Amino acid sequence: MVGSNPSYFTGDLNRPVEQVSWNDATNYCALRTAQERATGQIATNYVYRLPTESEWEYACRAGTTTAFYLGSALHSGQANFYGTAEYDAAVGHISNPSGVVVGATTPAGSYAPNRWGLYDMIGNIWEWCQDWYGAYPLGSVTDPQGPVTGSYRLFRGGNWAADAAYCRSAFRSSAPTIVSHNFCFRVVLASTQP
Repeated sequence: MVGSNPSYFTGDLNRPVEQVSWNDATNYCALRTAQERATGQIATNYVYRLPTESEWEYACRAGTTTAFYLGSALHSGQANFYGTAEYDAAVGHISNPSGVVVGATTPAGSYAPNRWGLYDMIGNIWEWCQDWYGAYPLGSVTDPQGPVTGSYRLFRGGNWAADAAYCRSAFRSSAPTIVSHNFCFRVVLASTQP
């Protein structure tokens, strides 16, 4: 994967690299960690890895508690999603026949970032998380860890072909480690593995 672009949507190097499986993403992280340790760019106790599901949601929300970091609703033009299917937490699904449907990924930063400056946490492309899919723990927990085994990997964020409801900060889904033009990843530089 490194050194080539497996993307279905090409023509703009600012688009996210997609058609990346969970295994491809974690292999990239391991390779980048090894390369940067070897050149002294990162300390030996640091690693690049995928965010855990709780880290991903924390970063997406950026201190907000609403359905989206933009507020309680997502309307066409605010993010790259299937713009005819908007969402408002107060009423649910909203049909907008004139909504924008791009039909592809867009360059990173095409829409407003969250208040921490992170772009494309809503829509554009599903992002793999480190965790296996499993039920949430019971009760109130801080930074919960996912199961240690499973059959499906988590992904978050919505994508260019998803209804707005699937782009909510709390929405979660899972799949086996597949390759699709709907999946990419975001990396975390951390002092430990989760």
